[in-house]
Amino acid sequence: MTTDLEEEMRRALFGSAGASTRIEKPAAQTGRKVIRARLRVTLRVGNEYEGQAFDFVYDADTLSTLLAEQEATRAARKKYRYVELVSVVQL
Repeated sequence: MTTDLEEEMRRALFGSAGASTRIEKPAAQTGRKVIRARLRVTLRVGNEYEGQAFDFVYDADTLSTLLAEQEATRAARKKYRYVELVSVVQL
């Protein structure tokens, strides 16, 4: 009698011995698409102070506007001396 009671308690706490312990992903997560965030940063750049300026457009794959601005400024500084932020918009 006590062994039956012990066996029932084990099954209640730990499950049956035949049950698999493998964890599967829920079906909702397997078919989910990954959405990429894209921001377009527009800068006004030039090599002369208050001289001729050009629009420099940079597309960043991030949600952070600050990070997108920093990446665009870093890319523009490779070629141009003066950089001014115009806009940051989501695509």
